[in-house]
Amino acid sequence: MPSAPLPPPEASCPLPTADYPAVTLAHGGGGTLTDRLLHTALAPLLPPVGAPALRDAADVPLPQGTTAVFTTDTYVVDPPVFPGGTIGSLAVHGTLNDLAVAGATPRALSVALVLQEGLPLDFLADIAADIRAAADAASVPIVTGDTKVVERSLSATPTLYVNTAGVGARPLDRPPPAPERIVPGDAIVLTSPIAAHGIAVMGARMHLDFGPAARSDSANLAPALLAAYEAAPGEIHCARDATRSGLGGILCELATAAGMPFRCDEPAIPVAPFAAAACEVLGLDPLFVANEGCAALLVAPTAVETVLAALRAHPATATARVIGHVDPPSLDAPAGQVALTTALGTTRVLTPPAGHQLPRIC
Repeated sequence: MPSAPLPPPEASCPLPTADYPAVTLAHGGGGTLTDRLLHTALAPLLPPVGAPALRDAADVPLPQGTTAVFTTDTYVVDPPVFPGGTIGSLAVHGTLNDLAVAGATPRALSVALVLQEGLPLDFLADIAADIRAAADAASVPIVTGDTKVVERSLSATPTLYVNTAGVGARPLDRPPPAPERIVPGDAIVLTSPIAAHGIAVMGARMHLDFGPAARSDSANLAPALLAAYEAAPGEIHCARDATRSGLGGILCELATAAGMPFRCDEPAIPVAPFAAAACEVLGLDPLFVANEGCAALLVAPTAVETVLAALRAHPATATARVIGHVDPPSLDAPAGQVALTTALGTTRVLTPPAGHQLPRIC
């Protein structure tokens, strides 16, 4: 016996909604959802709130007698929240530090957010708040920005990437710190202990417990570095923040670029205690672990104490110290070589790894 026919479905036309709890592809389509995304995620970063969000560019006035310095970087940290920071605060600190090691006072930032669909909007708001807090703490305005929404793999947790750019001003009478200014006799000054950031992020990613002391060193170095430039005009010949390739990577890079051999005292190089223990257990070289609040300066020997005093007056660089010096090239110390004197008095020539010790963490 045939079953009774089903009643016809009721006609309905549900109203569209803008109250999504997570990012959707429609947020990147240029319509009203895009406008809402801009005003909820990006506009709160800009001063005054909301006004510049609809502009395509921003004016950045610079003081007379200065030259503009520009930098940009993209952050793909996994996980985006880690002990001691988030991808948001890290992006701001990294861009401020890139300007500072170039001898420039940061004047303005831009922020572009690449968002995967499914990213909770509450989480996005938290990251945006971290970006704004880091910029406010540095007294550097975020003047423009952008958002893009991309698809994600269904098997992956949705995340975000952050691109930042920064404009700074360097006095015309301040020579830019650069490898070609490095000369024999220069002291190598390290601003703070190494390896904290890379180990903290790796621990968060792989759910390894390195104890409560495990925290990234992510910090704004600009106030300390600018104070050192002012205290010793022209005497800081080169500066570089020791980020992705670690301290070892930038020492090898600078020695090669300068055509000079570097000699460092390995026991004098401070390693964050939790990172030293983790590296020993995992067989990692802390010299090639990433940092986000640490820089190396090449300083004229007559200005070393002045530079150290200026750095030590700031919390982020309170433990600044000399870790080595630059030698003239010779048969025993060829140009571009970085040699470490070990605790046993032997010499280790530093060679950067061909790849990465750790997966990408900044």
